Parts: sequence; structure tokens; C-alpha cells
Amino acid sequence: MGRTPLAPLVVAWFLVAAAPLLAHHSFTAEYDFGKPVTIQGTVVKWELINPHGWITVDAKDADGKVVRWAIETGNPNALLRAGWRKDSLKPGDEVTISGYLAKDGSPTVNGVQVTLADGRKVLAASSAPSGR
Repeated sequence: MGRTPLAPLVVAWFLVAAAPLLAHHSFTAEYDFGKPVTIQGTVVKWELINPHGWITVDAKDADGKVVRWAIETGNPNALLRAGWRKDSLKPGDEVTISGYLAKDGSPTVNGVQVTLADGRKVLAASSAPSGR
């Protein structure tokens, strides 16, 4: 009497713990190796956050219209090991970013390398598999 079955509680705990994993997609689910891109523009925002860092960049398209791009980078730990810091990019910095376009057609890129205004090249700790 008065006993709560343990099995349903354990199952519920595992479902709650696994929920964030279901939201994380692989590179190939979101980005297209067949669509490499290079974006040259001005940094709007740099976020060193979990689960991935993000660089927001304004860049002109072929018609001269400004497009706001979202560049996904690696996780903060990988970025820090690659030499990134919270102050690595500031609004107004000019950058050139190479990576792969999103499959959904949005102005979103999985960044592979960032070239800073002074010419330094920094890896973006990308989730893109190596060897491509």
C-alpha cells in the first residue's frame, strides 16, 4: 500500500534527459556539402554559447542588397581550444567566412574557417566532417 511503482518514474526521467538529444541534428541533416559558400561582410553579433557559437554577419548579395547571415560554429569548448574568446569578434569587424549552406535555403551557414580583417585564419570548430 502507498508504494509508487519505480519503473514509470525511471522511464519518465530517461525521456526528459534524452529530449535535448532529439533536437540536435547532424551536419548532413542541416547542411549541404554540394553548396560551399564564402561570405564576406561585417560582424553584427558574436555569441560564444552552447550548444554552438553563432556569428551574425551582414553581407551584400550579387544585387547589392544586404543579407543577414547566421553562421553556426562549433561548441564553446572546441572554439576555446581553437583560440577563440568572447571578444574575438566585435560588431563592425570585417570577416570572410567559408562554410556550407543550409539545405532549407535560409541564409545560414555551417562555418569552417573565418578570415579576420588582419588576415589571420581561424578554424570555426565546425561540425562538418573532415576530408571534404
